[in-house]
Amino acid sequence: MNQLDAPKLKRSLSLKYVVFFGLAFMAPTTLFSTYGVAVHSTNGMIPTAYLVALIVMLFTAYSYAQIVKAFPNAGAAYTFTQKSLSPHVGFLVGWTILLDYVFSPMISALLLGIAMEAYFPSIPMYIWIIAFIVTVTIVNVLGVTVAARFNTALLFFQFGTLTLFVTFSVKGLLNGLGAGTLFSLHPFIDPNVSMPNFLSVIPLLCFSFLGFDAATTLSEETKDPQKSIPRAIYLITLIAGAYYLVGSYFLQLVWPDYQSFQDPESAYIEIAMHIGGNFLVSYILAEGIMSSFSSAVASGASASRILYAMGREGVLPRKVFGYLSPKYRTPVYNILLIGCIALSSLLLSLTTAVSLINFGALFAFTFVNLSVISHFYIRQKQRSASGTIRYLIIPLIGAALTGLFWVKLDIHSLILGGAWLTIGFLYLLNLTNMFRQPPPELGIEEAH
Repeated sequence: MNQLDAPKLKRSLSLKYVVFFGLAFMAPTTLFSTYGVAVHSTNGMIPTAYLVALIVMLFTAYSYAQIVKAFPNAGAAYTFTQKSLSPHVGFLVGWTILLDYVFSPMISALLLGIAMEAYFPSIPMYIWIIAFIVTVTIVNVLGVTVAARFNTALLFFQFGTLTLFVTFSVKGLLNGLGAGTLFSLHPFIDPNVSMPNFLSVIPLLCFSFLGFDAATTLSEETKDPQKSIPRAIYLITLIAGAYYLVGSYFLQLVWPDYQSFQDPESAYIEIAMHIGGNFLVSYILAEGIMSSFSSAVASGASASRILYAMGREGVLPRKVFGYLSPKYRTPVYNILLIGCIALSSLLLSLTTAVSLINFGALFAFTFVNLSVISHFYIRQKQRSASGTIRYLIIPLIGAALTGLFWVKLDIHSLILGGAWLTIGFLYLLNLTNMFRQPPPELGIEEAH
């Protein structure tokens, strides 16, 4: 089959589906399941921590929105750095960001398996995990439109969770529970909070915003991507930021004594029981299961398209990774591979996977910011007063912030992520014959 006859990604997504897709990837309700650990480690001020993370991510979101206009392709951070900095750097960024996408479905599968085993202890966890992975794989194989609609339905339940939680919180606060007031600065400002502990949680919260990167992987399947994708990036970041701020504010307000949790990992269950009883607990747990599906579908679809971009240009074996199903026009082999990797949830620990994701995201964010400087300010010489602010100062701030948080990651993240990066570097040496030749480059093309 020649290049002209080969199946291509289909432009079928409108702005709203891209936004829903990015938000689904984030699984906003993870705010609840991670709240106890986060507030315990910082001794409070989680809304402020989310606000700082939002500001940091807005700088990087700005860079993504600028660079995607120049390179509206499926490779996301990989394509941006490959074209703006160098093919070698692009490969290493693509290699590293794969950690986030490939391991995210595994994390979702593990979380769902743990929850379902707790509800149905007579059924082994591996049954739930395998059924979950098979379902997610089928949805992604059927096409991005099916996946987007699937995620849209589940996403509304996540916003329903926030609405329900806030409603019960307001009722409880008005009846004297917790702080006994709807308005308080205490969740935002606490003189007893240790600044080193407070700052240490910011990098972890930054990963709650990874959905705007996921949205850029759909550039070749989005109508009018030069306009739709930048808008989606900003909307995803701001909507998620509002969700996290509102949710964390009421979480801390209804239970100010965050040191009294019996188990920080299940603190949200204690809070839900405190303000809404069994009904609210059951709803939040059931929705958590659905959000696992939503996040796994989104992250699996994104990972398959990054692999497709790398396979299409021959960086990875083209026959496997660059293949599209003629019927569904989806990278079927990549989707199946990601499903197999997700089965590692039967063997690996959650801590190991999260450590890898932390490393990959900040590494990619830093280089996407630098890509804006390289492409617009250096190569295109957009150095007017406006250009200097837009294409040098703003992305430089973004790169500095994400780079700082990257080097401040815990030792496990740095060791595991560094090992993965080293493997990628050695593969790149072999691919380029010790850098004597560049890796194959992506021909920027429109997909119809």
